[in-house]
Amino acid sequence: SIRSARAAHAHDFILRLAHGYDSLVGERGQGLSGGERQRISIARALLIDPRILILDEATSAVDTETEKEIQKALDNLVKGRTTIAIAHRLSTLRKADRLVVMDRGEVVEVGPHDALMEKEGAYWRLYQAQLRQADEEASEGAVNERVGVQVALGTHAAHPAGEA
Repeated sequence: SIRSARAAHAHDFILRLAHGYDSLVGERGQGLSGGERQRISIARALLIDPRILILDEATSAVDTETEKEIQKALDNLVKGRTTIAIAHRLSTLRKADRLVVMDRGEVVEVGPHDALMEKEGAYWRLYQAQLRQADEEASEGAVNERVGVQVALGTHAAHPAGEA
């Protein structure tokens, strides 16, 4: 529906397509950019309205600006549902109720973003490395790339914060 497309921040670019919502975009969306495909996927998920949602590297193939647009769409998508988000780009997980940081298949840290940052452990080191990389790329005008091998899992629980 148009409401799902709007919530996924896809409506405006869909209207710019040759035939709007009736446009053919090719197999697997090959006529769309990576960010546009991601936002279409988010709109589809909103239509299905699942109780549990799994996002695997939802912003991995996009630049920083597109990531911000996708993050706005994801904020709409995760409301009121349990979400497991797998990401190397930690900025996409900051709002999660709980992060599970893994290294070589082993859980090394668990907690919310702020607590893990205070701990200055594996999550903090990876987050700092990504911040440094973003600063360097901003000064060089380069595109954003993934840093590190750890995977963080975040859940946006279907209950208000503090009611675990």
